Amino acid sequence: MKNLSDLGLLILRISASALMMVHGYGKLQMLLDGGGKEFPALIGNEPVSLILAIIGEFVAPILIIIGFKTKLSAIPASFTMAVAAFYVHASDPLDKKELALIYFFIFLAIAFTGAGKYSIDGIKKK
Repeated sequence: MKNLSDLGLLILRISASALMMVHGYGKLQMLLDGGGKEFPALIGNEPVSLILAIIGEFVAPILIIIGFKTKLSAIPASFTMAVAAFYVHASDPLDKKELALIYFFIFLAIAFTGAGKYSIDGIKKK
């Protein structure tokens, strides 16, 4: 049997990113509907914090799904989940921060491994 690691990376990239986009889409709607005034001001300004979260949870996952600049795109996705787990949910029990931690480690792994051959990055290598 051939090495299936590229297929595994494809499944991981698409599934994690598509699920992450559900969270990012809600934040995008929040920005479009009201400017994000109810979003926590993590860096001093609600709209800026919300836009950074949208980049990490919606824009970067789109790039990861198609496999474009995947290692670089996984950084904001991973960082956003680190902020969620270690800052937003810092005092919460593990079951409240578990999902953010899972996403953090998935996107961190993608940042190290890249997209594999079933991606725009993989096509460019040929």
